[in-house]
Amino acid sequence: MSVTQLEPTALWQHFAALNAVPRPSKKEQRIIAFMKSFGENLGLETIVDKTGNVIIKKPASPGMEHKQTVILQSHLDMVHQKNAETIFDFDSQGIEMQVDGDWVKAKGTTLGADNGIGVAAIMAVLSSPDITHPALEAFFTIDEETGMTGAKEMDAHLLSGTVLLNLDTEDDDELSVGCAGGIDTNTFYTYKEVATNPTDTCFKICIKGLLGGHSGMDIDKGRGNANKWMARILWELQQVQQIHLHDFDGGSLRNAIPREASATVSCANPALFEQTLETIIADFKNEFKSIEPHFVIQAESNDRPSQMMDTTEFDKILRTLCAVHNGVYRMSPEIEGLVEASSSLARVIIKDGKFTTQSLQRSSVESTKKEVSMALRCAFENMGATVEQSGDYPGWQPNMSSPILQTMTKLYRELFHEEPKVKACHAGLECGLLGEKLPGVDMISFGPNIRAAHSPDEKVQISSVQKFWQYYLASLQQIPNR
Repeated sequence: MSVTQLEPTALWQHFAALNAVPRPSKKEQRIIAFMKSFGENLGLETIVDKTGNVIIKKPASPGMEHKQTVILQSHLDMVHQKNAETIFDFDSQGIEMQVDGDWVKAKGTTLGADNGIGVAAIMAVLSSPDITHPALEAFFTIDEETGMTGAKEMDAHLLSGTVLLNLDTEDDDELSVGCAGGIDTNTFYTYKEVATNPTDTCFKICIKGLLGGHSGMDIDKGRGNANKWMARILWELQQVQQIHLHDFDGGSLRNAIPREASATVSCANPALFEQTLETIIADFKNEFKSIEPHFVIQAESNDRPSQMMDTTEFDKILRTLCAVHNGVYRMSPEIEGLVEASSSLARVIIKDGKFTTQSLQRSSVESTKKEVSMALRCAFENMGATVEQSGDYPGWQPNMSSPILQTMTKLYRELFHEEPKVKACHAGLECGLLGEKLPGVDMISFGPNIRAAHSPDEKVQISSVQKFWQYYLASLQQIPNR
């Protein structure tokens, strides 16, 4: 079955149209033009602000004029990531989708359900001649995934709504009322290279098949981080014989848990190298047998590069990579099960005398965000690296007495005969920034079941989209009066 034949048809058709347009973060020109044409072709007021955010306004349906104006908000960009063996050009190709039972997936790439399903749901209401609704301000932001630039630089004067529905969460039984803030830590270091030992044997070590996932939503699941795994492998190899590093390339995106990494090394005793690596692999299999069942670690003979990292520099860099914190930093003492603060070592590149890293620290509490980012800064500065921290954005403080929360909780109970899970999440929703820009606006976030966002295993559940659609349309009818 084609994705466009799924129900609700209007939503899936808009999702397919979105996925035909390349829309990586910071390269949204084509999707901005697409959305501008979409709004104008409907005859609706359509605005592209100076940042590139698109706003489409639709008047209230007859009889709904007394309701509060609703801001429907989702982001246009998507994470572009693929498996190493997948041949795909994100700059020119649309996402190739397939139906697999109750799920929609992509072929070896991210799917773009984050946040394309939310965008498509808004488009379906804007284009519908018969769905009744209050006055709507559809607010489509750019660059959510790599800095939240759209939300940071939005023009708040262009919006007048007093209720905001953010359609960017990933569990259909949850209502999100809070989220983490974040900050990027990027490090730079220049190291000395020397001539490679002419008698050494060279190997390329590759890690593949880790689950990866969203570095906020999935950080507490104990999944392997390919960069940290590779650092551990190099450390343990170094304990039995001197190894020399030629290059290291791990991870891909700042907000995705690294699934793959490779490193080129050389040593004097290849038999001991292979024996030690087998032991390390066995340890990983034992430790992660219930979490990472499909990972592959392998080493193949490689041509010997002419240069290698100086031994003293290698020791310094390796110790830092092994020591730097990765994963949950602190659980919330206030909300059971919520990760308060975390850090993800997302990207490591060592090549041609340059060592760089990218990591993302998150926290729902500003002070612990500062603490975990301080820990990263100190670890890298101790080895002499230059550290740049940027992209700081605030969290969204929960308001448990929110009127829209009370309305949406009651509606969920009536529709599905169970209590929704009212939660704060560890992802970086735009609501923290939107709350600063739109003080007094009552906000909530919800969405369908999306799994493995930010990875090539990303998928969205068809039956859950149907449930989400029913809830979403019903929520528009329950918006409080002015």
